[in-house]
Amino acid sequence: MSIRKPRSSRAGRVTMQDVARRVGVSAITVSRALRTPDKVGEDLRQHIARVCQELGYVPNHAASALASARSQTIVVLIPSLSNVVFVDIITGIKDVLDQHGYHMLIGVTGYSPDEEEALLRKYLQHSPDGLVLTGIDHNPGVWELLRAQAIPTVHTIETLEGNDDMSVGFSQFDSGYAAGRHLVERGYRRIGIIGAQLDPRSLRRCEGCRQALRDAGLYDAALEIMTPEKSSISLGAALMQDLHTRHPDCDAVFFCNDDLAQGAVFQCGRDGLQVPAQMAIVGFHDLAGTAWTTPPLSTIATPRYQIGLSAARLLMQHLAGEPVPERHVDLGFELVQRETS
Repeated sequence: MSIRKPRSSRAGRVTMQDVARRVGVSAITVSRALRTPDKVGEDLRQHIARVCQELGYVPNHAASALASARSQTIVVLIPSLSNVVFVDIITGIKDVLDQHGYHMLIGVTGYSPDEEEALLRKYLQHSPDGLVLTGIDHNPGVWELLRAQAIPTVHTIETLEGNDDMSVGFSQFDSGYAAGRHLVERGYRRIGIIGAQLDPRSLRRCEGCRQALRDAGLYDAALEIMTPEKSSISLGAALMQDLHTRHPDCDAVFFCNDDLAQGAVFQCGRDGLQVPAQMAIVGFHDLAGTAWTTPPLSTIATPRYQIGLSAARLLMQHLAGEPVPERHVDLGFELVQRETS
């Protein structure tokens, strides 16, 4: 696998001149169409816009700066600022960037691939030195932009083998499998799966648990609840009550997030359902408070802060021209068995 050389100039990026050559006009005309579109004919403006889209060109607001200048900015796109998972990652990134004199431009995608692409196009206009993206599931337009702009990029929370970009994370599938296997090995036989939000990472960890149950001959689709609703403690409580009401023989549940699992523990307490004697519960992420439920919640611990640190360090190495021998870093996960399983 070839290692991309650190960017010391804008060489290799799609430029306004590239667009002008493709359209057959001057760069000044392209600039005018982008900055003052009312001064350019509608047909030509639309043609220029189509070529910009095809080539992955975005206006460079720093074009007047020296070609070798850097913005000292890293763009970080995350799904949510209310989810502590991503706050922890951002904290790790910031701790490294502060040491190197870089700052972040943070964009919140709301778990929307289309919003991620729109934000990326917007923030690329600030000529960032690097990008940190969440996950490995992106619109085709995002991948086209990454290729066209040739900006060092790190994908987080999952690894992206076989790609020239960099990545830091762990296997969502394997971590979900470990949770399911744990419940099987503890002797539970009517094991449910409850997922919410249903972003690609949540779906993969649920599929991992599902596969562990299949391998043990214990998977029952009737014991599964999947909802696109936002993950929360209250939703976890409601879904736990719903599942137990419909399937009172269910004796264990894997939840794709800790807040759901915390709500389930609280609901079992309200309903007089003994945990883990009558209902075992395993969550995901080992969030703050997870160890303090009654009883303390078993979960999959994920290295969120370390993911942020490692992602930022990879970028800093790359930008400093240092070799990056390991471009895809798997930090693993840990099954934390407490008293709910």
